[in-house]
Amino acid sequence: MTMRQTDTTAPLAQYAHAPILLLIIGFLMLQPLSTDLYLASLPSLATGFGAPAATVQLTLSMFVIGFGGAQLVIGPLSDRFGRRPVLIWGLSLYVVASLLCAAAPNIALLIVARFLQALGCCSAVIVARAIVRDAYAPADSVRVIARASSWLSLAPLTGPILGSYLQVAFGWRAAFVALSILSALLLAAVVLRLPETNVHKNPKATEFSGLAANYRLVLGSREFWAHALPGALSFGSIFAFISGSSLVLIRVLGVPTEWFGYCFAVGVSGYLTGTIVCRRLLPLFGAAVTLRMGSTMSLAAGAVFLAAVGAGLAHWGVVVLAMFMTMGAHGINFPVSQSGSVSPFPQQAGTAAGLMGALYMSVAFGVGTAVGATFDGTLYPLALISCALGLAVFASVRVTATPIARATP
Repeated sequence: MTMRQTDTTAPLAQYAHAPILLLIIGFLMLQPLSTDLYLASLPSLATGFGAPAATVQLTLSMFVIGFGGAQLVIGPLSDRFGRRPVLIWGLSLYVVASLLCAAAPNIALLIVARFLQALGCCSAVIVARAIVRDAYAPADSVRVIARASSWLSLAPLTGPILGSYLQVAFGWRAAFVALSILSALLLAAVVLRLPETNVHKNPKATEFSGLAANYRLVLGSREFWAHALPGALSFGSIFAFISGSSLVLIRVLGVPTEWFGYCFAVGVSGYLTGTIVCRRLLPLFGAAVTLRMGSTMSLAAGAVFLAAVGAGLAHWGVVVLAMFMTMGAHGINFPVSQSGSVSPFPQQAGTAAGLMGALYMSVAFGVGTAVGATFDGTLYPLALISCALGLAVFASVRVTATPIARATP
């Protein structure tokens, strides 16, 4: 048999002609690039627009709000009308919103444009999660997500580096021009190469009764919460660094802007490492034990960061190490969390993905707001938030685990 025939992560036969995995990777990359590509520009935005750090932080927070809220709508829309039309409209909006960001004359318009950009980005990410459920066997979905996540890590690895150089060479607007080009390429790929994967369209998915029934089914499932809650808290732990690392590294520790991207990339390489570890752990221990291991690493990462800061180690290496450990833990937690949240709901895959994503973004919004509000020119607030989230991830896995998962050693 050929390698293609023995590849357990190959898509179902009817989608073998399409680059499903490549498109999924591209869609998922849009989210980290939408945040990471302009992280090095946050201090410059504050200076250029004469805005305080908390106001500039709204360009991240409003993106999170838009992304989180839209998932409650986009998931059901894709269940009713299909994945392709939702993607086409969403990516079109993203292209226009990215151009508006690049042309924004003031911080207020930039914040509004970022909100619109989030709506478009959301369509790509939610549909990507649903396509995994559509186009792959349920037993393969966690491995598909882990495989895609390994490639996905290239976005947060290279994005901040590219963004740092774009900031130094051209200013903050260049990052949004780059995002508009990338999204236009993805839109063209969808139009030309992506087949419709939703073969179970639900005409009642967007009706109030059908929507309420789907929400009750998903939200009433203990299996959903056992995966979605730890995953959301784990995402919150990495969002603390996404929203706070540039302020801490550049303003507090004096890292040059052009070097920020490399510091961030080293930290984010932990995510790549985590996804690779996850792929090795799954066949050996199963999903439940793998998630317990990842949550333990989340706790260790936060505790080490707080202990180092408490010991007076105010050095960029401490921040990068803490970010590496936190990102590594998320690389283990995320594939298990995402697959476990969506796989039990073949008829409501879009709805489940949307609810999961809304939970992720709600936690991220709270974390981003806390990071911006508590910034005091030291490392303590970020370290305290990181440690609290690590503890929350660890506890949530133990509290919400299903009886079968609890019995697993």
